[in-house]
Amino acid sequence: MAKIKKENKPTAAQKSKIKKAALVDVDQPNLYKEIFPYSEVSKIVFDHQTVPMEPAQEIFITDTTFRDGQQSRPPYTAEQIASIFQLLSRLGGPNGVIRQSEFFLYSKKDKDAVEKCMALNLRYPEITSWIRASKDDVPLVKQFGLKETGILTSVSDYHIFLKLNKKRSQAMNDYLGIVKTILDLGIIPRCHFEDVTRADIYGFCIPFAQQLMKLREESGIDIKIRLCDTMGYGITYPGAALPRSVDKLVHAFIHDAGVPGHLLEWHGHNDFHKAMINATTAWLFGCSAANSTLLGLGERTGNPPIEGLIIEYIALKGRNGIDTTVITDIADYFEKEIGVKIPHNYPFVGSGFNVTSAGVHADGLIKCEEIYNIFDTRKILKRPITTTITDKSGNAGIAFWINQRFNLEGNKTVDKRHPGVSKIHKWVMEQYESGRITSISPEEMEKKVRLYLPERFMSELEKIKYIAEKAAVAAVTHIIEQPLMKTMDTAKQEPLMQKFVDEYPSVQFAYVVDMNGRKTTRNITDIADRAKYENYGVGTDQSDRQWFINPLRTGEVYVSDFFISKMTGVLCFTVSAPIFNTDDEMVGIFGVDIKFEDWVKRAEDMEDMDHIALHEEYKEMKSKAKHGHH
Repeated sequence: MAKIKKENKPTAAQKSKIKKAALVDVDQPNLYKEIFPYSEVSKIVFDHQTVPMEPAQEIFITDTTFRDGQQSRPPYTAEQIASIFQLLSRLGGPNGVIRQSEFFLYSKKDKDAVEKCMALNLRYPEITSWIRASKDDVPLVKQFGLKETGILTSVSDYHIFLKLNKKRSQAMNDYLGIVKTILDLGIIPRCHFEDVTRADIYGFCIPFAQQLMKLREESGIDIKIRLCDTMGYGITYPGAALPRSVDKLVHAFIHDAGVPGHLLEWHGHNDFHKAMINATTAWLFGCSAANSTLLGLGERTGNPPIEGLIIEYIALKGRNGIDTTVITDIADYFEKEIGVKIPHNYPFVGSGFNVTSAGVHADGLIKCEEIYNIFDTRKILKRPITTTITDKSGNAGIAFWINQRFNLEGNKTVDKRHPGVSKIHKWVMEQYESGRITSISPEEMEKKVRLYLPERFMSELEKIKYIAEKAAVAAVTHIIEQPLMKTMDTAKQEPLMQKFVDEYPSVQFAYVVDMNGRKTTRNITDIADRAKYENYGVGTDQSDRQWFINPLRTGEVYVSDFFISKMTGVLCFTVSAPIFNTDDEMVGIFGVDIKFEDWVKRAEDMEDMDHIALHEEYKEMKSKAKHGHH
């Protein structure tokens, strides 16, 4: 049971300073329409009073990448969550600067992710959960043996009256009942004061917080409060008024509600471009924890980015075991493994964040990089500086740009004497001789590098094929892990396979063979193609096919080259994978033939590809294809 540490118990002197606040139970909601007129931009109101800055004795970061961070994008897989969790642990270091990470517990994927992360046995971040203010959700927390859980406790009248259809007193009593249930299990409740920056602070929030602190004292178990700036209304201007003032909110909860700073957490959103400054301001006025997500990905405009708070933490407190180079590893993982497109100018991790464009800046960098670089980005972030190209760059400057841009080292570097470099330099000089006065953009340079150094790059078709194959492998891997597939019972497999084909119309044909290469399932195809496979029935020998031989030998997923299907005449590729039973014994092979063009059209990762290049290379590839495999 998580008991309050002796040093964290309130003293009699501290208690005497706290004036009991009474709940103001109103019949009509206070929506602060003078501040939040829906038909206009919300107003900033000043009362011209200030509160003293009282930095929290200990500050740290908490993570909501797997909760709030999944509310604005497709869910991460359990495997991706485990990988990201490890990166978070490395970034925050052994002292737990990234102290906690919260998880959903509702779906099978959520539960699998928690189990995978718990199995890593990492001290930090601590795994916590998030549940609704419902007693039905409480057993989920107990099931995993978690020490702490978040509870959604909406506090503005917008939520209490208009969403929950309750009065303030009813909402408070219901919340307190859930908190008591959590406390009875010896679990630390973390009450998420949703929409606190539109709430009646002294009419509801402070009385509610005081009741929570009373329960804390009675139970001997800590109770945390998360101040949720759900709509990003928080502001940091001196003399700004409640409920929007971040500093006054933190001050009120500490001094008027009696909540110790180490039990307070700030959770902000970036709707008004203030997520970072609001989070750090909360630290400076006594709130220990700032809640955030990797890359700021979260509901609507997102949350404070963890990587930004890490840099801010170091500026305030020093490194404390933080490994800043992991920030670049995280960005690489999100781009390469998850497909997140990070803006070119995104701080710390964007491809151009430490690239200078102005000629005078480039000249300054060559003389001393400290003139125009924020810090040693090579050392701190594993990101060397680079410059854009002008008529003053020469062959050496162009070669330097290429090597820096594409992280080419050792024998992979491009020499200034490379013929392609000379051609790029000639083009650059022609630009300026024609009257150009701006520097060459990274996008222009990349096009020329790809044109004159083609051996360094994948073709557009190769990139598209890679993305298509990656998505296909993920889909196939998912279905072979289904318990029904592991049985090798065709009566159970075939409905699942049909559902798979229906879900993915780009799949032309799905099939299962046994360990002898004999087809065990009926023809699972799109109904329009079913007649074309009538001679390809159960018992057909496929033991000489590469899609059977490769998984059989390696135990791994196999992806074929392109082929023209004899059945449909379209360009296809095959993905096949071994089926393992519950004892991890290989019992069969599952395969699918996928219509390449249709698959590409439905893939979200393709939306920013050059489709003209795709079309031309696709036609070329199709014309060269000699035969299929059926």
